[in-house]
Amino acid sequence: MRPIQMVDLKTQYQKIKPEIDKAVIDVLESSAFINGKPVQEFAIALATYLGVKHVIPCANGTDALQISMMALDLQPGDEVITPSFTYIATTEVVALLRLTPVFVEVDAKTFCMDIESLRKAITPKTKAIVPVHLYGQAANIEAILQVAKEHNLYVIEDNAQAIGCNYTFSDGTVKKTGTMGTVGCTSFFPSKNLGCYGDGGAICTNDDALAHKLRMIANHGQQRRYYHEIVGCNSRLDTIQAAVLNIKLKDLDNYIAARNKAADFYNTAFADHPKITTPYIAPYTNHVFHQYTLLLEGVDRNGLNEYLAGKNIPSMIYYPVPGHRQEMFAGIGVDSYHLPVTDWLTERVISLPIHTELDDEQLNYITSSLLEYINQ
Repeated sequence: MRPIQMVDLKTQYQKIKPEIDKAVIDVLESSAFINGKPVQEFAIALATYLGVKHVIPCANGTDALQISMMALDLQPGDEVITPSFTYIATTEVVALLRLTPVFVEVDAKTFCMDIESLRKAITPKTKAIVPVHLYGQAANIEAILQVAKEHNLYVIEDNAQAIGCNYTFSDGTVKKTGTMGTVGCTSFFPSKNLGCYGDGGAICTNDDALAHKLRMIANHGQQRRYYHEIVGCNSRLDTIQAAVLNIKLKDLDNYIAARNKAADFYNTAFADHPKITTPYIAPYTNHVFHQYTLLLEGVDRNGLNEYLAGKNIPSMIYYPVPGHRQEMFAGIGVDSYHLPVTDWLTERVISLPIHTELDDEQLNYITSSLLEYINQ
C-alpha cells in the first residue's frame, strides 16, 4: 500500500507530469517570470469556468481578502462580521486593517455561518459580512445576500476551500461560490482542490469599477507605471504558478469527482454509527470536499488522532481554537462572546485524508482503523 497522505500532491503530479514540466520549462525559456502570458490566460480561463466577469490573480488567499477590504474603503473601527469557526486568515486581515472583527455562530450541521446569529450581530458600525464556504460546501449565500441588502452591507465571500462548488438559489439559478457577493476571494495553496506549487490566490467580482480598483491595489496602487493614485500593495501570482494552474484548472471537475468518490466510501463505512456524524450537505449546495470532516460524540478525539498517527494515517483538527478564543484578539472584548455551537464543534471535529489519489486499499485501511479504535 502506498503511504497515506492528507493530500497526495506527488502522485497527482506524476499523472500530469509531462504537461506540467513543459509548462514550467516554457516559462523558464521565456524568462517572463512576473505577469507573463500564462497569468492573463489563467485569469480568463478561471473567469470563464466560474462564470464571473473579472478574476484578479494575486499572491495568496490572505492577500485576496486584504485587497478586497482595502478596495471597499473599509475604515478603522468599521465592523466586519465573520464566523469564528474558520481559519485565522479570515479575521487576521480584519485586524491587520484595524477593522473590528465581529464573530458569529455557525450552523451545527453545515459548519457555515448561522443566519440568525448574523442578524443579531449587525450594528450601525457594520460594513461587511465575510461568509466562509467551509470545508468545501457553500454557506447559505442567498440568505446572507438578503441580510446584506436589507442593511446595505458588502459581502466578501471567503471561497478558499470551496472553489468549483455550486450554489442553487430558491428560483433554481445555479452559481459558483465566490461569484455571488460583492467580491469573492480564493486561495491556490498546494493542498487546495485547485492548488499550485507554491502560494497563489485570486479575487473575483462582477463589478467593473471595483475590478479596476482591485487591480490597482494589487499593483502598488498604480494603473500607469510610477504613477500611484491610491495606497496599494505588491501582490502578484507569478507566471510559473499560473502555468501550473492553467493545466490543473482543466482537471478541477475531475478532482472534485474523485474527492466525492472517496467521501462516498467514507460515508458508507461510517453510516449509522452512533458515535460518528458524517458530513451533512445542505439542499442548496453540493460539496467539493476540500476536507472530509467527521463530528464525533463520546469519542476521545485526541486519542483517536494519536491512534491513527501510530498507524501512519494522518488526520487533522480544523480548528482546535476558534477565532474568538485566539490570543491575538484578547484586547477587543472577545471574552463576552457566547458561541456554544462553535465551542462544541472545536472539541468534536476531525478531518480524514481526502484527495484525488486515494484508492480503495487506503480507504479500507483508514476506515477499518478508525472503527477499530471507536469500537474498542
